[in-house]
Amino acid sequence: MAMARHLALPVTAALALVALSPANVAAHQIGERYQAPLPLIAYVIGAAIAVAISFAFVILRNPAASETRHPGSRTVPGWLRVGLHAIGLLAWLWIVVQALSGGSSSADVASLFLWVYGWVGLALVSALIGPLWSWLDPFSTLHMIVTAAGRRIGLGSDEGEPAEYPARWGIWPAVIGFALVVWLELVARVEGGRTLGLLLIGYTFVTLAAMSYFGRDEWRRHGEIFSVWFGLLGRLAPFELAGQPEAGRVRRQPLGGGLLGNGQPGSGPPGSGPLRSGPLSSGWSVAHVVLVSLGTGAIILDGLSQTQLYFDLFGQPPPIVGTVIAVLFMGLLVALVLGVASRLGLAAVGAGLLPVAVGYLIAHYFTFLLVDGQRILHALNDPLQRGDNLLPFDLGFFEPALFLPTAIVWSIQLAAVVGGHVVGAWAGHSTLVATGGRAEPLRQLPLAALMVLFTSVTLWSLGQAVIAEPETAVTRGVGVVREVATASR
Repeated sequence: MAMARHLALPVTAALALVALSPANVAAHQIGERYQAPLPLIAYVIGAAIAVAISFAFVILRNPAASETRHPGSRTVPGWLRVGLHAIGLLAWLWIVVQALSGGSSSADVASLFLWVYGWVGLALVSALIGPLWSWLDPFSTLHMIVTAAGRRIGLGSDEGEPAEYPARWGIWPAVIGFALVVWLELVARVEGGRTLGLLLIGYTFVTLAAMSYFGRDEWRRHGEIFSVWFGLLGRLAPFELAGQPEAGRVRRQPLGGGLLGNGQPGSGPPGSGPLRSGPLSSGWSVAHVVLVSLGTGAIILDGLSQTQLYFDLFGQPPPIVGTVIAVLFMGLLVALVLGVASRLGLAAVGAGLLPVAVGYLIAHYFTFLLVDGQRILHALNDPLQRGDNLLPFDLGFFEPALFLPTAIVWSIQLAAVVGGHVVGAWAGHSTLVATGGRAEPLRQLPLAALMVLFTSVTLWSLGQAVIAEPETAVTRGVGVVREVATASR
């Protein structure tokens, strides 16, 4: 990790330069600016100080490690699980039908179900409530249907054993797939329509093949992108799975109780080094930390890519240039995170960064979910994109809109970013103590500095479109940047 430590200073300097540079940004679905009582820099500095103080408070208080207690599990009603299976399968079929029949309109369900309800909505549900994806998952449902049909006609046998999953792979297949999804969203700008639908069909074939070869449960745990990512976010949720999804049982877990990990296979071998997992931190491997780093970095990059500074530097970069920018940015950010992990251990950094990622999800995409989610009315009105008008009321003049005042939106964003970092400060320190690490204040300064930096950068990028600045600071290129941001969704 020597290279990571050497890269930490230039990455920090670059991000700090971005944070201090004046610019504009077009936010997700925000149409007006908030005349705040304080300038944006005051909010950024205040939030950074709040995060730093939270670290100081947690470190000085030095909470003792507490045991994670899991109360008895409960069975999710069968009718609810069947209904969720049906909804997930219906959504998959709807996307496939539209992809094969063509058409492009606001009734497009590929973008609605995959980007809006899936990548954003289900991620938030997984982090804030529990494992809803476990029963919505259409790939597992399809695998069960195909397997049952094959056995019915004599193409399969109960005696066949799946191949052994290579332990050295860990969850790296899902991490690589996650990086490709981020590339599709931020670089290739695959917003929806037939292209996104065909990609879903291709991914379905790959997933079903891998489930058949390695076993459904094994591939869900290690290789299926959505299951691994939503499962990782679910470590923060109040409810977790108790066994496999087919058992239909969940149990409550205390706040942050899942951040130590669950010791799943592929998490990494026990060891004493800072980048190796110990007995209590076996749920955090290098791959897990890289995954949560990519999730956090993708949101930061998405916000920065909509700023005037980014547009002045790169304009609307072609895919090749955009790929280079994304690889460099994400690579440097991952190196910075792993550099901090080399001092504190994977568990402490992973547990500290996961609440930050969830806070960023809320802050950046809350309005996107609220506004674009309303397009379900267009989809129900014209399910096959043939120009139908099936609903009993006219949708000709309906346009999704944000009905919350911008001041409330900014308050939610501010609370989500700062709250995510405060919870991350507590979780990182508590996990460090729980895993037997040394909790000296100076040793934790790199993690505190990393979170303060992330807080400043993300609030700066968010606040450009929400906080009204002097006229000379807001008029330059607003129209062009708004067109860029609109085209990105």
